[in-house]
Amino acid sequence: MRLRQLSLLLCAALATAVLGTVPATAGTRAGPAAEARSAAAPPSAANANANAKAKANANANANGSQPYASYWYPDTLLGWDPANDPDARFNRSRVPLQPRTADPALRANANARTDQTRISSLVSFGPTSANPSQGSADPNYYAFGYWQYVNTLVFWGGSAGEGLILAPNPTVVDAAHRNGVKVYGTVFFPPTAYGGQLQWVRDFVQKSGSRYPVADKLVQVARYYGFDGWFINQETAGGDSALATELRDTMTYARAQGPVEFQWYDAMTESGDVGWQNALNSANDGFLQKGSSRVADSMFLNFDWTAAGLDSSRSVARSLGRSEYDLYSGVDTEAAGYRTSVAWDAIFPPGRPQVTSLGLYRPEWTWKSATDRADFYAKDSRYWVGANGDPSDTGTPDSWKGLSTYVGESSPVTAKPFVTSFDTGQGDFYNSAGKRVSTGGWNNLSLQDVLPTYRWLVASGGSRLSPSIDFTDAYEGGSSLRLTGRLDATNTVRLYESRLPVNTDTRLSVVFRTASAGASRLGAAVSFTDDPTTFTTIDLGATGGSGWERRTLDLSAYAGRTIAQIGLQVSAPSPVASYDVRIGQLAVYDGPVAATAAPTGLTVLGATDVSASRKSLRLAWSPPGSGAVHHYEVYRRNPDGSRTFLGGTPDDAYFVPQLDRVGQESATVIEVDAVSTAYGRSHAATAEVRWSDAPPAATDLALNRPATASGQCNADEGPAKAVNGSVRGGTGDKWCTLTRTKWLEVDLGSAHPLTRFVVRHAGAGGESAAWNTRDFTVQVRSSTADPWTTAVTVTGNTAGTTTHPVDVTARYVRLNITRPTQNSDPAARIYEFEAWGS
Repeated sequence: MRLRQLSLLLCAALATAVLGTVPATAGTRAGPAAEARSAAAPPSAANANANAKAKANANANANGSQPYASYWYPDTLLGWDPANDPDARFNRSRVPLQPRTADPALRANANARTDQTRISSLVSFGPTSANPSQGSADPNYYAFGYWQYVNTLVFWGGSAGEGLILAPNPTVVDAAHRNGVKVYGTVFFPPTAYGGQLQWVRDFVQKSGSRYPVADKLVQVARYYGFDGWFINQETAGGDSALATELRDTMTYARAQGPVEFQWYDAMTESGDVGWQNALNSANDGFLQKGSSRVADSMFLNFDWTAAGLDSSRSVARSLGRSEYDLYSGVDTEAAGYRTSVAWDAIFPPGRPQVTSLGLYRPEWTWKSATDRADFYAKDSRYWVGANGDPSDTGTPDSWKGLSTYVGESSPVTAKPFVTSFDTGQGDFYNSAGKRVSTGGWNNLSLQDVLPTYRWLVASGGSRLSPSIDFTDAYEGGSSLRLTGRLDATNTVRLYESRLPVNTDTRLSVVFRTASAGASRLGAAVSFTDDPTTFTTIDLGATGGSGWERRTLDLSAYAGRTIAQIGLQVSAPSPVASYDVRIGQLAVYDGPVAATAAPTGLTVLGATDVSASRKSLRLAWSPPGSGAVHHYEVYRRNPDGSRTFLGGTPDDAYFVPQLDRVGQESATVIEVDAVSTAYGRSHAATAEVRWSDAPPAATDLALNRPATASGQCNADEGPAKAVNGSVRGGTGDKWCTLTRTKWLEVDLGSAHPLTRFVVRHAGAGGESAAWNTRDFTVQVRSSTADPWTTAVTVTGNTAGTTTHPVDVTARYVRLNITRPTQNSDPAARIYEFEAWGS
């Protein structure tokens, strides 16, 4: 029987991918092209080389260079300390593992099960080395989105020439955890033919008294980086039963230090030999369970299993007091994807309980074999839900029916607020609240929303509309949901399974747009757990144009009930030949949309000059003191006052790969907003990045300078309060005026080159955002004999703090307020007026 071991598959892929590449120098990464040399070298030489590279990289990464996902050899892992690893803070996931719901009554496919087979998916998202920590500017990426069918994702990789222990990058963990999916890193000991060295296995299980130091580090890495466990693939020959026992004891020890989980690959046996059993039997069952001790949480069975072998494995698992669904029968789809021949009935016998769980090897074939993004999404749909693109209808002559045929979907939509903008984590632009804030491709799974549970379920008495993910427009991120087709009957589109309790202040919000003003025919559809298959529809009404519009629906009439499904319904009082609507956001939340406080302490950890007009940056900040954060968005402030999106993350550190200078600006202001779980946005934290040929750093030249004004509300709210450097002195720490003409003027003492103005409005001092200045200008002049020149014009502002880059020289600066608030309140309230320059 031909064995298709994981090591052979991985090493063959690596050999194909890395021939002729330049060795990497990041961290403990020896570099793919060095694999053959490392294989021939003594273990100590290979690891000394990796340690030297780690030290060199630590020095290099103290600036603004690209951080990468982490990997090690066993002895280099012992030297890892996140406090001394400059990449470490960029590799942390801050998204907790979400609970999931799976109501059998709502299964898309009647044949599927929600309480038996689980899926473990082994995926290579990138190379072991040089895998960017937080996404990149390349939209061509495996933006996996069928999390509803997966229970565990293994971040697959490792090689003899780079490193054996591979931690997942945080973008994958963020997306997986947001969907309730656990993530494991990989520990890979290759065969000697592919550079494996038995000493590496011995290093891995070394003891110090009663401790296993490498196991302690595995636990520390998982805790610090925020993932769930490790996949152990030991295929290096030459071991004995003592070494096998130490490996087993290492896992048992680590689980006790946890929380950390392990999945064991069916390769090494309890004798120490490497022999793929393709089953659970007496040769390998000790790696799953030893007496009363749970050794591994699951086992991935090698690919050449048989129906009889799986039946026997189920019996052995039960005899050990373990579930047969702790066994994952391996299916290799790296080469052929859904064209792979699989004896499905051996795992999923019709009309009988499923036999084991399912282990998928390399489902990213759907991306690697695709000709473009549309082809990838079509192939991914066929892989997971079958050729019909409908998880409820997997009838097809093909042997690959789609995994939704066997495994029921699960949903993480179990807590409020729930917000989705149908962002897949990749795109060709980035939109914020419907406004284009950056152009150019990107990928970042940290920003991926929870995508629809059902792709796609459409019920209609006539023609069915076609739902799709649309990459040409978005409300937030790089994509939206689009419904198109002939509309000649009512269509009900099931999107999300959920378990969301309704209170008296619960709201359902929908953002959508149509091609022109008129009847949208669109309604929000919800069902409740007391009658989960019956939808209640609330009409969204007509649109006033072709832009994004929001409808906020009051659900208080349903208080005390629990939402089981969220969908859309399109009515057809008369036929429409080409119906077309985009849905930019769905949200369920309680009360008003709350914002968080602003992040604090924004710091540029390092900057690298890529060229005279381009930098890369490492940024860090502290989370806000109040409010739950979904993610942070990083922007640059442009000279014209607009902002350009640079990236986003749930973490408190971010790498900006490309900051481009605009014109001859001497400095660029970086801003970081906290986006709340309900998608309210905070005021921005700011920091300044200077360009190498720019004059000295700017200071606030208005600070404590003489200030005059058109008037003041009372004796304690004079113009001096606007230049005292404080916004924390209470609601009286401001300049306030009720005069008809409202102005504030500051004498800087002499003419200075100015780079920006900062105005801190009512919200910055803790007052209502409704009192933030709406319309204003900033004027400048160098002497009292000169006319005033308008440097800044702002209309429609809502923010509590505004920053306005300029390139002017002036001694006198004046803030003119033409509309002081968002409403009819007549008072102007300015907590600080800053003029930055040198």
